[in-house]
Amino acid sequence: MKTNILVIGGTGKTGRRVVEQLRNRGFEPRIGSRNASPSFDWDNKDTWVNSLTGIEKMYVTYYPDLAVPGAKEAIQSLTYLAKELGVKKMVLLSGKGETEAEACEKIVMNSGMDYTIVRASWFNQNWSESFFLAPILSGEVALPMSDVLIPFVDANDIAEVAATVLLDDSYNGEVIEVTGPELITFKDIVDIISKTSERNLNFHDITLAQYIAGMKQMQIPNDVVWLIEYLFSHVLTNSKNQLVVTDIERVLGRKAKTFLAYAQETAKTGIWNQIKVS
Repeated sequence: MKTNILVIGGTGKTGRRVVEQLRNRGFEPRIGSRNASPSFDWDNKDTWVNSLTGIEKMYVTYYPDLAVPGAKEAIQSLTYLAKELGVKKMVLLSGKGETEAEACEKIVMNSGMDYTIVRASWFNQNWSESFFLAPILSGEVALPMSDVLIPFVDANDIAEVAATVLLDDSYNGEVIEVTGPELITFKDIVDIISKTSERNLNFHDITLAQYIAGMKQMQIPNDVVWLIEYLFSHVLTNSKNQLVVTDIERVLGRKAKTFLAYAQETAKTGIWNQIKVS
């Protein structure tokens, strides 16, 4: 089968799900990752040409986030090269309420290529595949801003939307905002995970300074610490992020998945009942 779709970040949280969505629809996308062939490495521009050659449409995620220093320059370089090599359309995964991410969006919007921006809220899967998993496994969840309302969104919903708008040109030129169907707090989430996993999880409300100090003590890389501090201090508190948007329903013709539904499905995998080795 001819491969003319590239999924950059094709092994990541949304990317691998986009790949699955495309395969289910009869397409065999090219995977954009360091371990793929041809390989794609954000830090090695020499890999970009082979990955982009022969590609007509591309889905792009930037790791770890479009807000980090250097992301704007990388997106600018990639977008310019993609157009030069004949890519016709780009779907960019962006973040709601991130000024830096919106700067990256504008690069794509002004590129002259067809585009769709998929602007996402925080992922449900952060609790099972990312930085919130370790505290869940420990049984002691300490987080700041425990009462902030967040429309957590499921990565499977994001991927289905992304695959749909990538293939359907009627969404060209649009910004699609993907959120869950409800506003929910960290306290609510820990309570739901506690019940669905049948565990007694303890929630501790701490300050952002305490949270950052704890991450540094755990020797988490500085760029990750910077990103988490930015997300908590600038993104969570942005009023744009405290809104439920119905774009998932508009694109997919069904409601977005609730956090409870995600938690019930995830609990069945046993991921939250592993023994944490210290």
